[in-house]
Amino acid sequence: MSSNEVKLILSGLDCANCANKIETKVNNLDGINEATLNFATSTLIIELNGTIEREDAIKEIKSIVNKLEPGVKVFDKDENRAINKEDVKKCTSESCCKPENDIDKESHNHNEKHSHSHSHEHSHGHSHDHSHGNAVGLKENIRLIIGVAIYVLAIIFKEEYPISIILFASSYVLIGGDVVLTAFRNILRGEVFDENFLMTVATLGAFFVGEFPEGVAVMLFYQIGEIFQSYAVNKSRKSITSLMDIRADYANLIKNGKEEKVNPEIVNIDDLIVIKPGERVPLDGIVIEGISFVDTSALTGESVPREVLVGEDILAGFINTNGVLKVKVTKSFKESTVSRILELVENASNKKAPTEKFITRFARVYTPIVVFSALALAIIPPLLIKDANFYDWIYRALIFLVVSCPCALVVSIPLGLFAGIGGASRKGILVKGGNYLEALKDVNTVVFDKTGTLTKGVFKVTEINNVDISKEELIKVAAISESLSNHPIAQSIIREYGKEIDSQKLSNYEEVSGYGIKAYIDSLDVLVGNYKLMEKYNIKYNNVNSIGTIVHVAINNEYKGNIVISDEIKEGSKSAIEGLKSIGVSQTVMLTGDNKSVGEKVAALVGVDKVFAELLPGDKVEKVEELIKNNSTKGKVIFVGDGINDAPVLARADIGVAMGGIGSDAAIEAADVVLMKDDPEALVTSIKVARKTNKVLWQNIIFSLGVKLLVLILSAFGMANMWEAVFADVGVTVIAVINSTRCLK
Repeated sequence: MSSNEVKLILSGLDCANCANKIETKVNNLDGINEATLNFATSTLIIELNGTIEREDAIKEIKSIVNKLEPGVKVFDKDENRAINKEDVKKCTSESCCKPENDIDKESHNHNEKHSHSHSHEHSHGHSHDHSHGNAVGLKENIRLIIGVAIYVLAIIFKEEYPISIILFASSYVLIGGDVVLTAFRNILRGEVFDENFLMTVATLGAFFVGEFPEGVAVMLFYQIGEIFQSYAVNKSRKSITSLMDIRADYANLIKNGKEEKVNPEIVNIDDLIVIKPGERVPLDGIVIEGISFVDTSALTGESVPREVLVGEDILAGFINTNGVLKVKVTKSFKESTVSRILELVENASNKKAPTEKFITRFARVYTPIVVFSALALAIIPPLLIKDANFYDWIYRALIFLVVSCPCALVVSIPLGLFAGIGGASRKGILVKGGNYLEALKDVNTVVFDKTGTLTKGVFKVTEINNVDISKEELIKVAAISESLSNHPIAQSIIREYGKEIDSQKLSNYEEVSGYGIKAYIDSLDVLVGNYKLMEKYNIKYNNVNSIGTIVHVAINNEYKGNIVISDEIKEGSKSAIEGLKSIGVSQTVMLTGDNKSVGEKVAALVGVDKVFAELLPGDKVEKVEELIKNNSTKGKVIFVGDGINDAPVLARADIGVAMGGIGSDAAIEAADVVLMKDDPEALVTSIKVARKTNKVLWQNIIFSLGVKLLVLILSAFGMANMWEAVFADVGVTVIAVINSTRCLK
C-alpha cells in the first residue's frame, strides 16, 4: 500500500445508497485524488494527493460519515492492525489466536459492544438497532415491541374516538419516531431524497387522509423489513468473507528449543515453525524436516493432495494432511501468498464494473423522478378529473413514495459482484476487479502463449536418431558440446546424458548465433545445431517430421544423426480449447517464438484455430493489437501467458490472464486474472463464473425494477395499497440480496 493510500473500515454500514452518498462527498473533499467505497467489505479506500495530512483527511471523513450515518463507526485499518499486533505478543490457546489482522471482524466486534447504547441510524440513515447478523433480540427492539402492543390495542378500540387516535399516534411515535427524526435531521443537512424522508411523508400522509391503521402498519413493516434486510446483508457478507478467510489462526513457533502457539503476524523470516497434521500452513516457507501430503484446494481449487519433501516450498493457506513438517519461514505474514491473494480479492470490488457504475448513476435520478411523479399524481388528476377524490389521489401518490427507493439494486449489485469474485477465488481463479469479471463474459477471442501455457514448459529429449554411431556416443558428443550453455535445450541434452561432463575435452568452442555450436572434442571437429548449421557447412542431413526442436550432429563433416527435444503438451490443453468453443468463443490463437513447423503441430494437436510462430516478445504485442483492431464484434480479446516474460502482452490485451500463478509474484502483478493452478481448463471455468454472476445481477435488476414498476402502475390506477408498496421496497431488497449469494456457488 502506498503512503498516500488510506484504508478505513466503516463498521455497521449496511445501506448501499448511503455508501454511494459517502463516496461522493469524500471524493469532493480537497486533498483527495480518488475515494472508492467497497460496500461488500465496508472498506473506504482513499488516495491522498499530498496537500492534506493523513490525520486531517481521516478527521474530515469521520465528520462526513457521522453526518450521513451517525451509527457507523470509522476505523483506520492499518492503525488497528498495528494495535492488534502489539496486543497479541503471545497466546496459549487456539481461541485467542483468531487473526487480528482481519480488521473487519475486529471493528465488527467493537461495534457490537456499542450497538445497544445508542440508536443506530445506519440502514438508509435509519435509526433502529441492528444485531449485525445475530438473531434479533428483545432488548434492542423494546420500543418496537411496545409500539406493536399499543398498535394492537388501537385496532381493538378502533371505533372509540379519540382513544383510538391517541393510541395510533403513540404506537407510530414508538415504532417510527426515529425514522421521522432522522428525516428532519437529514433535511437540515441537505439530504432530502432518502428513505427516511420518503417513509415519513408516506406514513404521515396516510394519517392525513385518515388511514391511521395503515400509516402505522406501513412504518411497522418497513422497520421489520429493514431489520431483515440488515440481517440478510450482513449474513451475505459473512458467508462470502468466511469462505475466503483461508489464513491460519496461529503458528507453532520454535523458540529456545520449545514450541509456542503464537499469532502468525509476530513470526519473523528465518524463524522455524512446526505444522502438524490437520493444521493450516500459516506462512510461506521451505520444508527442512518431514514429508507430508498437503491439500492445496484453498489456493488452487485443486482437489488432489500434493506431496511436499525436504527442500520444497510450502505456501500459507495449504492444509497439512498427514506428516509433521518443520518449516523455515521465507516471507512475513503480510507478504505471504495467502495474505496477498486475500488482499487482491478484497480489493477487487474497488474496481467497479460498468453495471455497478450504471446502477449508481441510475439511483441518483430514479428517486427524484418518482418523488416528483408522486407529487404530480397527487395534484394534477384531482384538478382535471371531474368528481375526483382528492384524498384518494394523495393515497395513490403516497404509494409512489414508498416504492421510490432503489435499495434492492444498490445493495445487491456490489454484493453479487463480490460473491462472484469470491466464488472464483475458491476455484483457484483470482479476478482483480468487478470490471474484469464483467468483461470476461464477453470474450470472443482467446490468444495463448505456447510454452508454459498450452505446453508444460519443461524440455525433454524425446528421440535420439543415430547414423553410423551409437546412441550413447551421439548424446555424449552433443552433451559435451552444449556443456557451456544455460539454454533450456542445452540443459535437456545434458540431463538426458546424465553423466559427469569433462569440459576439458572441449576446445576451439564457437557459438554461431542463430545456428548452433562449432567445437573440437578430443581433436574431432563437431557441429551441433539446427538445419541451417548443416546447410552452412554443406552437410547432407535427414529431415525429421517430429514435434519439437531438432538438434543435428555432424563429426568431421559427416552427418551422425539428430536429437529431438520436445516440450510436452499439458493434459488439459485440448479439452480447454474444446470447452472454450463449446461456450461460444469464436476464435482461438496461439503465439510462439518457436519455429513454424513445431507451432503448427502443437496447434493441430490441441485444436487452436490460428498460429503465429517465430515471434519475439514485441511481435506478440503487435499480433494482439492486430487482433483487437480486426475484432468486428464488441467481444473481448484476452491473452493467456505464464506471466513472467509475457508482461507487455498481458498489459495490452483487453484482459491479461496469467497461468500457473501460484507463488509467482510476476504473474500476480502483471495480470488482470490469475489462474492459480497450472491448468488451461480453469479459463473456461472463469468465463462461466463471469456469465453466471452477470446473469444473477440482471435477474436482480429486472426483478427489482419489474416489481416496482408493476406496483407503481397498479397504484396509479388505485389497484395497489401500502402493503404491496412495502414489499416492493424492503421485501424485494431482501430477495435480491439472498439471490446475490448464489454467485458463490
